[in-house]
Amino acid sequence: MLELTELITDVGDGTITTENPIRSATARGLARLSYGILHGIFKGGSAFPGNLAARIDPDVLRGLARDYDVIIVTGTNGKTLTTSMIVKALRQQYPDLMTNPTGSNMMSGIISAFIAQGRHKGQDRGLAVLEVDEANVAPVSALVNVKAYVLTNIFRDQMDRYGEFYTTYQKILDGIEMHPDALVVANGDAPIFSSRELKNPMRYYGFDTGRHDNLLAPPNTDGVLCPRCEHILHYKERTYSNLGNFFCPNCGFARPELAYHVSGVTEQTPTSSTFTIDQQNFTLNIGGLYNVYNALAAYSVAAEFGVTPAQMADAFAYDEKVFGRQEEIIIDGKRVTLVLVKNPVGLNQVLDMIGHDDQEFALAVLLNANYADGIDTSWIWDGNFEEFVHDHQQSSYMVGGERYKDIELRMQVAGVKADALATAPDLNNVVDWVKGVPEQHVYLLATYTAVLQMRKHLADGGYIAAGFNA
Repeated sequence: MLELTELITDVGDGTITTENPIRSATARGLARLSYGILHGIFKGGSAFPGNLAARIDPDVLRGLARDYDVIIVTGTNGKTLTTSMIVKALRQQYPDLMTNPTGSNMMSGIISAFIAQGRHKGQDRGLAVLEVDEANVAPVSALVNVKAYVLTNIFRDQMDRYGEFYTTYQKILDGIEMHPDALVVANGDAPIFSSRELKNPMRYYGFDTGRHDNLLAPPNTDGVLCPRCEHILHYKERTYSNLGNFFCPNCGFARPELAYHVSGVTEQTPTSSTFTIDQQNFTLNIGGLYNVYNALAAYSVAAEFGVTPAQMADAFAYDEKVFGRQEEIIIDGKRVTLVLVKNPVGLNQVLDMIGHDDQEFALAVLLNANYADGIDTSWIWDGNFEEFVHDHQQSSYMVGGERYKDIELRMQVAGVKADALATAPDLNNVVDWVKGVPEQHVYLLATYTAVLQMRKHLADGGYIAAGFNA
């Protein structure tokens, strides 16, 4: 028999849970107090309030999100920027839309985001767009009402946490299967996303420029085997890694029909891309082919929610750099571009983007190996550094971070001479190095916790505002 302080709740999938209103109210109250202190005095702290609330009431998110329909954005790369663009688009129709703008995408960060938002006050249900870490999709899905899932891609990433990418996909599926009526908007160019039949309504997006080649991916590419029969996949068109218009000549498995597609990319620079989606031309004020995919994902979701192409153009045209995603910082008149890297596919796409820069630049790579980065640094050996160094022999180079010796060896093997390679075990020294190099543009590539540390140094020096950019 339940105590009077507990309520019985049907969460909609046949699961009956109990809630303790006093415990839940205590959790929310203390978390809001801690959030106010952290952000009012220390100008940051995106996870601690949520962690505190979850310790008091593990199901606190259920109450916080009760009045919201939720769009979950997940995948290996592109979650933060895709979420940001979806929010920019949907806010034109849903001005009170809620999100987790700091990119804190695990349970504690998501709880903190709801705490920061406060109680939904409208008569209709609110809408939340949440970036969610792949391993947290199922735990979050169990506590919220999911309206749609957005799947960007799955590549090998932080194998100490996820294992092979098939394991990562299963973690995502465990969440999707809790909400069989939720719309799934998935990257159709990723073979894994159509490898399993789902009960959910599906919308696929991808690239279709009309090419009909017969290509193979490089041998060391993840996911080049057919997920149905394990023969090697072929491609009529391949964008990068294992993405493209794939088909299996053995069993007939092929890319599903696309609901939304990029039909052409007409211009790419390190700071912009111009492309066509469904006969509409768009310009995105951020570089990289991988970010065109992110824009296409955002377009696909927004279209399903009634956003017009003209409204999408406004969303793409904003010139706001998301935390660690090609943020630009001025240091003594020099332009510094800070870019998050965390796995070989993302790293190679960033190196390709930088390769479009026709001006001289310097490059620093900052490597940490904490839990949020992935403690295994072997992924740096799959980066295309040799080709990059060969093409940019005159650039100034630096390596830094807690695992600077690992990336120092990697850059030397790639062809950077030891006497031409600066090191910065203490990231405080990076700013002095930037000031001293002859180049007027510097790219800082950094893993997640190195980005956090670097931004703190920059904030302490007065180069950026304290806290997070959203």
